[in-house]
Amino acid sequence: MRTPIQTAIKSGIFILDGGMGTAVQALDIDVERDYLNRENCIDILTKTRPDIVQKIHESFLQVGVNAVETNTFGANRLVLSEFDEEAATWAYDLNVQSAKVARLACNSVGGDRYVLGSMGPGTKLISLGQTTWGNMLDSYSEQARGLLDGGVDAFLIETCQDVLQVKCAINACLDALASCDKTTDEVPIMVSITIETTGTMLVGSDLETIVHALAPYPILSLGLNCATGPDLMESHIAWLSEHWAGYISVVPNAGLPELVDGCAHFPLSAHAYGTAMRRFIEKYGVNIVGGCCGTTPKHLAALIEQKDSIHPLVRNIKTILPSATSLYSPVEFKQDTSILIIAERTNANGSRKFKRLLEENQWDGLVDMAREELAGGAHILDVCVDYVGRDGVADLKEIVGRIVQQVDAPIMLDSTDAKAIEAGLKRAGGRCIVNSINLEDGEQRLDEICPLLKRYAAAAVALTIDEEGMAKTAPRKVEIAKRLHDLYTNKWGLQSSDMMIDVLTFTIATGMEADRKLAVETLDAIEMIAKELPECGLLLGVSNVSFGLKPPARKVLNSVFLHEAIRRGLTAAIVHASKILPKHRIAQEHWDAAIDLVYDNRTDDFDPLIHFLSLFEDDVIEEVEEVSNMPLEQQLQRYILDGKKEGIEEVLEQALREWSALVIINDYLLAGMKTVGELFGSGQMQLPFVLQSAEVMKRAVSYLEPHMEKGEAVGKGRIVLATVAGDVHDIGKNLVDIILSNNGYTVFNIGIRQTIEAIMEAADTHNADAIGLSGLLVKSVGVMEKNLHELNAKSITTPVMLGGAALTRHWAESHLRSIYDGPLYYGRDAFEALAVCDKLVAGKLADIDDKIEERLAKRAEVEAKVHAGRKERVERHGDDVGIAVDSVRIPSAPFFGSRIETNIDLDVLYPYINETALFRGQWGFRKGALSREAFDEIVEESVRPIFDRLKNWCKEESVLRPKVVYGWWPCNSDGDDVVIYDEVDHEEEIARYSFPRQSKRARRCLSDFFKPLSSGDKDVIGMSCVTVGSEVSNWTRSLFEQDEYTEYLYLHGIGVECAEALAEYWHKKMRVELGIDGADKSTAKELFAQGYQGSRYSFGYPACPEMDKQEVLFKLLEPDRIGCTLTESWEIVPEQSTSALIVHHPQAKYFSAT
Repeated sequence: MRTPIQTAIKSGIFILDGGMGTAVQALDIDVERDYLNRENCIDILTKTRPDIVQKIHESFLQVGVNAVETNTFGANRLVLSEFDEEAATWAYDLNVQSAKVARLACNSVGGDRYVLGSMGPGTKLISLGQTTWGNMLDSYSEQARGLLDGGVDAFLIETCQDVLQVKCAINACLDALASCDKTTDEVPIMVSITIETTGTMLVGSDLETIVHALAPYPILSLGLNCATGPDLMESHIAWLSEHWAGYISVVPNAGLPELVDGCAHFPLSAHAYGTAMRRFIEKYGVNIVGGCCGTTPKHLAALIEQKDSIHPLVRNIKTILPSATSLYSPVEFKQDTSILIIAERTNANGSRKFKRLLEENQWDGLVDMAREELAGGAHILDVCVDYVGRDGVADLKEIVGRIVQQVDAPIMLDSTDAKAIEAGLKRAGGRCIVNSINLEDGEQRLDEICPLLKRYAAAAVALTIDEEGMAKTAPRKVEIAKRLHDLYTNKWGLQSSDMMIDVLTFTIATGMEADRKLAVETLDAIEMIAKELPECGLLLGVSNVSFGLKPPARKVLNSVFLHEAIRRGLTAAIVHASKILPKHRIAQEHWDAAIDLVYDNRTDDFDPLIHFLSLFEDDVIEEVEEVSNMPLEQQLQRYILDGKKEGIEEVLEQALREWSALVIINDYLLAGMKTVGELFGSGQMQLPFVLQSAEVMKRAVSYLEPHMEKGEAVGKGRIVLATVAGDVHDIGKNLVDIILSNNGYTVFNIGIRQTIEAIMEAADTHNADAIGLSGLLVKSVGVMEKNLHELNAKSITTPVMLGGAALTRHWAESHLRSIYDGPLYYGRDAFEALAVCDKLVAGKLADIDDKIEERLAKRAEVEAKVHAGRKERVERHGDDVGIAVDSVRIPSAPFFGSRIETNIDLDVLYPYINETALFRGQWGFRKGALSREAFDEIVEESVRPIFDRLKNWCKEESVLRPKVVYGWWPCNSDGDDVVIYDEVDHEEEIARYSFPRQSKRARRCLSDFFKPLSSGDKDVIGMSCVTVGSEVSNWTRSLFEQDEYTEYLYLHGIGVECAEALAEYWHKKMRVELGIDGADKSTAKELFAQGYQGSRYSFGYPACPEMDKQEVLFKLLEPDRIGCTLTESWEIVPEQSTSALIVHHPQAKYFSAT
């Protein structure tokens, strides 16, 4: 009697066999005799050559594997029918016979050996519309019955490429077990998925999505097989090790195949395979290992020989948070900083537009609406097609099939028809929510829906309705909720965390006494249920509370009611997100009135409903209508201020009847842009909204240009803009372009990496009134200085504006200004550049000159005091003598030389994005005069949805393509130099870095952090170069050229910060490799503040300011292999790239050597 397979797996390392296909291909197989003229149908060999199949099994069993997989990878009706219908009829028998052949092999070797029934993915996937759930289920069910009848010990659903396919196969196994009165305790189900080199399954699902979708099923193990070698599986197994509570399997190929003499060759040696498998067991607690394509008995033997000395890691499992998923990614039911927003407009009963599109079978339009809801801030789509006269089953099947492929959002299937619900579930590969169950007809609805929840691993919304009707008081809502919960969990065995209780709310706008307290009853119920059933979610259809009111009043009441509901414990809301206002955008009087109405704060002489309605008697006109009541000149300015494009052409047409096009631009539109600049300068308008205004200005001017007289032009001045030679950064320059060109200036933006000769030629050609030079790098400041000398040599005195991240106001206004023979000004941002230009064309540059002289005089006074104080301190105590660096243990490098990594999931990088740098630095959202609370609300309501949208889009469109080249080298310090040695011969010097040393304070130099030559010990230095590729630059360039300024700003920012995130993430991985990650802080914010051991130093920054040292790094790392090159000024192209030296010393922190 064999030990149960579960016990065998639990007791130690459980080893599966290797590649059946690899073994077969090594044999001389006759197509006619062995394959029955069905070439490469390996499953048929069980019928024609069972001796061969048994010998292959025995070859693995003889080296000591615990289990073999049946020769049934493609032995199901769907696959076999692709050969011919006759082959399809053999499916059941092939599975029975294959199981028996495998059992004979096990018996011939003896001991506890197990037979796993192999069930491959087939050749057609449901999510791609290539087959149906029904056809696949029938095919897998027949296969599962055959495997059971043949006597398998477990099912192995392997090489899975589609979550929906996995669900279907699991259900087929469960159905087959039920048909012969068996359970998964007797014949367990094991699942193994395939993650492609892209980091996802073939259909795009990431590992987290897969885990959430499969966790509710009774499966024994989950793991990875095929597609890649063990190296590319490691990051996925590392995550699985922490988040999957069951057993984990790893069954890799023998590396990625290479074509040798026209045949596929798998390069991973047996020794390397054994080493990799040992690492998975000891580092990640993997229980089940085996081999896939290219692995032979020698590969398995290399692991089995080590078995007794391997000590599996005891895993600590992190609880995965309850979530729904799209086909691609999960969304948590309980959001950290918000509520779960469920879109209400993808519903035939909630949106006239959705209903109309449905009637017209406009499926693409319906999908567009789903995308709009997501862009508007929704997390989940409530999809309802219930509509009299329509086939709900067919409609839901169609729309769900389209949405799951085209929209990255989980679906809430909303229908009263259980058949329609199931039709939708059969097309949704992710994890859905079903809306809804209730007790209106007793337990009938639960009896219909709960089996579907179990079969398709879905969550559910439970309405507080019973046989007596909809609950309106808090006690009744609580009573029904608890009854529903008891049935859901105890009768049907479903999880509390997968249940969202809709406590229901009703309008409080009728004036009827019975309705006055309905809102407060709902709020009380939310608080009570949250305490009684804390694991459940709490849901509301918010807008019901305001039914019957005018739109402005509804918006305020809905917003206030939702705010109160969240405060009381609400976790999710079906709501039109864009119609909800944050508190700071609601007038206090309106807010207070809504609160009185919600809580029914009546007194003898005060009726909150009447008071609330009175506030909106005259405030019922939509915003566009309000604008239309203004004088025409104010309307024009409001369109600019509000950044609204829609409708501006009509207003411009009216304006053209009153004024000329030039008057409209100069007197009214530019006045609007002037106000925009003032609001930005005072902190009352954020940069993205400034750019929206600029887009409107551009559109308006384009519309008016054909109406101008010949020779007329909008031209306050002519400005040439350029990024200096060697610098590829253009965001600052382009923002200046946008602001100047939309404030009446003619701008000639000649691009990046411009020589002074090209700049002078452009200035001459275009008769420039001013030249603007930009650069991000420290090196670029030096280039600007050289450019000024060149301008002097050519006797050019055109006013020059300088700007860029590395340039300070003082350096520009003191040193650089003193060099140039003409006027020179510093521009901190685009609006300061605009102010300079405005003074220039007005002939008032003297105003700026006076302010500069005043600043310089004050600075000189302060510096004199500081110098005097330092002189006195030195005379008393002596000069700085420096601070010694401790001698520390040298960590062991994991390897020497360089490696490339291209399989990097953006979802792994995104948490390392510095949101402060992105939101404030790149995107220009600043707190300004706002309170901390008000600014935080803007971030959550407006900024974060942009961030989330762009993250999803960048992933879907492959806009960001992260790649890394990195490595380790032995080294020593030699004075101020760091000597780099050959990766093999650690005595051969191959490169040398020379670094500057501080002249005072700690007298620090980067070389101080490495063991000196005199120590006799070799130290270790890391180097890295990371990039997110050039595609993002192509996109930003296109957006800028199309005048999509706001999107340009957003995309450029996320590209830059994602490159920084990649550098941060890879630095962490390198610390892990070096074994110094124990000092890492737990939060991203702390990591950004160097909350770890050592430092990452980039060239051009204060510790190593000399950019030419990049040449040494590029020589060693060869970053051209990931698409990175150096400019003549040693800057990396593409722009969204960065390189670094990795220093392990604990005292190595950022400092300035200059």
